[in-house]
Amino acid sequence: MDYDYVIVGAGSAGCVLAGRLSADPGVRVLLLEAGGSDRKLEIRMPVGFAKLFKTEYDWDFTTAKQTEMSGRELYWPRGRVLGGSSSLNAQMWVRGHRADYDGWDVPGWSYEEVLPYFQRAERRVGSNRGGVYGADGPIYISELRSPNITTTAFLTACEELGLTRLDELNGPSNEGYCPTPVTQHRGRRWSAADAYLRPAMKRPNLSVVTAAHVRRIIVEDGRAIGVEYGHGPDGGPGGGAASAAGAVARATREVILSAGAIGSPHLLMLSGVGPADELRAQGVEPVCDLPEVGRNLQDHLASGVILNCPRPVTLAGADSTANLLRFLTRGRGMLTSNVGEAVAFIRTGPDEPAPDIELIFAPGPFIDHGMTPPSGHGLTIASILLQPESRGRISLNGREATIDPGYLTAEADLRRQVAGLRKAKELFATEALKPFAGPPMDPYWGPESDEELARWIRERSETLYHPVGTCRMGVDAGSVVDPALRVRGIAGLRVADVSIMPVINRGHTHAPAVMIGEKAADLITADRTAP
Repeated sequence: MDYDYVIVGAGSAGCVLAGRLSADPGVRVLLLEAGGSDRKLEIRMPVGFAKLFKTEYDWDFTTAKQTEMSGRELYWPRGRVLGGSSSLNAQMWVRGHRADYDGWDVPGWSYEEVLPYFQRAERRVGSNRGGVYGADGPIYISELRSPNITTTAFLTACEELGLTRLDELNGPSNEGYCPTPVTQHRGRRWSAADAYLRPAMKRPNLSVVTAAHVRRIIVEDGRAIGVEYGHGPDGGPGGGAASAAGAVARATREVILSAGAIGSPHLLMLSGVGPADELRAQGVEPVCDLPEVGRNLQDHLASGVILNCPRPVTLAGADSTANLLRFLTRGRGMLTSNVGEAVAFIRTGPDEPAPDIELIFAPGPFIDHGMTPPSGHGLTIASILLQPESRGRISLNGREATIDPGYLTAEADLRRQVAGLRKAKELFATEALKPFAGPPMDPYWGPESDEELARWIRERSETLYHPVGTCRMGVDAGSVVDPALRVRGIAGLRVADVSIMPVINRGHTHAPAVMIGEKAADLITADRTAP
């Protein structure tokens, strides 16, 4: 069957596009998702996201060995389900800093120009000081309903150290500390699928196909005319042996890739769009030589200080029948926690133009992505490197994607992370947190010197789940997409997800993914309705 638009990927941006484009009854939209339904308790339950890792809901990626990270291969979870990673994440709605979007220096994408798209998406529940948030969008933004007692102590500790209390985290500047705004509705996760896709699925002009593994974009005479996909298990997004028999979906107007920072460049390269010589070496015939496809990979690296808590008040006690009943009947209690309950954005030096480190407070020991059951009660303050200078890439290895984030290949990144961990240790030493801060909790062994902290960072840091940048947007000829998100050299093809971000934001990536989807919907509609 032919459609006006074929969207690949039902993640944060893909759900937005499916919802917005299908609002016009004269437009036929097909949304293809490699994963399946999001009808699962652990998705609804905010604190349960770690139980979804390494399951059928997760792509379960592994990076290449990282030379500056003790030669480790790192686990990268990514959502493989309706809602994408918005169905697996920690629900933190953190847009970033004004300087992020102004710094892109791309026409149409300055802070003032993207702000209306953030606000179009938002439905703020409760306080909205200064009208920072949108009030009637599809994504519920709320405060945590049952914050932990230690989270209050962390906020008081930030005050002790002279940090700035923010009334709202998502204003033009996020420098300071604040409880985390979360994408929850009445204590339950509210994903992009909940906000945009589910209300649209009743429309006859929107078709949603799950377990649909897109193998390639069909390009004829320099134009994307559709995609080939199959059903069944495969080895990765956009490729692998989906099934012996494939299906074809044709797009009379556009193919839109919203498969994320790994899936979108991977699918472009499998389709012959990328660095020509490298594609030929992997047995792919090039159709468009775009050397930067897959390059410019950036991610937020996380390193934690983890201490025992002498009082049994942390999330280590969340898994009880009483807490489950409280969650199911009232939407309250420990199971409504997003784990990262409060944040502080700081500058590690006077020369930093904006925050370069985020400190995330978790009222529990966050070890091994939350997949290792805690041995007791503990607390975590994690340092997040917001503006890494290191760059990595996605490349082809046969039909599979190789992920090389290039962590810590820029010397300044390690220096900033060491400074971030020192600030975390200062917070734990405050009067406010002293009653809850015990000795180091395994595997954290209490490094003190810069050399010891650097060793801890190399040996134990993990992703904060924010890969971006691999289909860079720009005005220069080397960029993968132009400011309207059109792939250079291929007509009828766009990329609309965080892979288009030139530089990673000083925040989290769910909010900008939704913003990109909202703006892309306007760009696409404008092209369709232009004389």
